[in-house]
Amino acid sequence: MADDTAKPKSITETAATMAQDAARRTAETIAGFGRAAAERQTAMLGDVGRMFKDMRFPTSLPDTGALMAAHRRNMDALSQANRLALEGAQAVARRHMEIMQQTMTELTEHVRELASSESPQAKAARAAELLKRSYEHAVSNIRELSDLIQRSNTEALGLLDHRFKEAMDEVKELIEKPGDKGDKGGDKPGAKVG
Repeated sequence: MADDTAKPKSITETAATMAQDAARRTAETIAGFGRAAAERQTAMLGDVGRMFKDMRFPTSLPDTGALMAAHRRNMDALSQANRLALEGAQAVARRHMEIMQQTMTELTEHVRELASSESPQAKAARAAELLKRSYEHAVSNIRELSDLIQRSNTEALGLLDHRFKEAMDEVKELIEKPGDKGDKGGDKPGAKVG
């Protein structure tokens, strides 16, 4: 039985040695990966540092006061466009309500006219005439509402379009270098040279 106890020690020792050897190899591999990762990180930081070193930043930044004033004008134009759109929507809603009231009044009159004591043929002819008139009124009302909506949208978009063009001119002026402003038109093709 002494042999039985010796063999497990040997197997245990072998397993421990194998575990220690695997742990050592794993630690070496991890250390190798760590060194490689550290080297890659250092190289990347060096590359980023060189990129920032090579960057050329403008010596003069745009006038922040001018940028804020332009932004304020943009917000004012947007506010005015929204006001115009709201006024247009209110005008359309008012006119739509007037049309509905007018239509209800006409409908009541038409029902009274058809309830008269005319012959069935006369009532049918009268109904056809009333239907034709109602259709013509409806088409006319739709055109009127459509024109109101289009006019309102055109005014609002015209205001925004005008401000956008102004803003692009302002941006162009802010971006230009101070020395470039005096050079405009000097060497244009076809320009007379002294």
